[in-house]
Amino acid sequence: MTRFLMRTDLTAYGAVRVLSPAEFQPHLLAGFAFASFTDDVCDQGGSAQERSRRFDLWTTQVRAGLETGRAEHPLLRAFLHTSGVCSLPRRWIDSYLTGTRIDLDFPGFTNEADYQSYIDQLTWPFVMLTTGLVQPDGEKERFAESCRLFADGCQRTDFLADLAEDLRGGRLYLPVDDLRRHGVTRCDLEHGRDTPEVRALIAETAEAAHATLREAGRIVDEIADSHRPLMRCVLRLHHHRLDTITALGTVVTRRPPRVDPMACLRVLAQERPANVSAPRASR
Repeated sequence: MTRFLMRTDLTAYGAVRVLSPAEFQPHLLAGFAFASFTDDVCDQGGSAQERSRRFDLWTTQVRAGLETGRAEHPLLRAFLHTSGVCSLPRRWIDSYLTGTRIDLDFPGFTNEADYQSYIDQLTWPFVMLTTGLVQPDGEKERFAESCRLFADGCQRTDFLADLAEDLRGGRLYLPVDDLRRHGVTRCDLEHGRDTPEVRALIAETAEAAHATLREAGRIVDEIADSHRPLMRCVLRLHHHRLDTITALGTVVTRRPPRVDPMACLRVLAQERPANVSAPRASR
């Protein structure tokens, strides 16, 4: 699990290890590893048909594990333990498995309503399997709504950050209506054209993500004090990422924005509780 997370998202892994209560770290890591691995099974390698077959096999394993409480796959086994200890509602797991199938053959978004439906079906359940673990009563309506705001802001940020790679893979996760409103074509994005219209599209999308993340900041007051440093850190890092994207402008259509490791370290240092020592290296 550690090797997988360090390979897929070192920043998230480091933040959990530095900022989370030691006794809760295995659960956050297990939730994040399971959700990320499931996304990779669906999204990486091979044709849509091959990925669909692979994903069907994985969901069969997951649902069997949920029914029996046993699993051979180490990431799944750890997640089953966490879901039991944290009383994670089964509906979020089922919703995530169902929603993730959207990415097997992604059709694109026509409008904002399509994007928001994607958040409901896929990103919100992902957040409930990860961030949602810090709230023992994950079914509380206000907390779940805060998680949805967080999911929306983070997802829009990710779509901008991944724009160049997604376009190379034949996918566009920005609503077509947004492109039309700004007078931008898909061809403009695919060819990385530096135009005022493309810059305006990127700036507007980034500001929408900023606004949603600012609203989602209420979640910090809805969780235990011990979990607040990590939540503040994640929010701050997403805002920093959006600032970088806005500064780059149309460059993000040609290459992903680079993560500034020093900025990440500064945020970690500022949020790190004074009584928390540096974690030992894990094998």
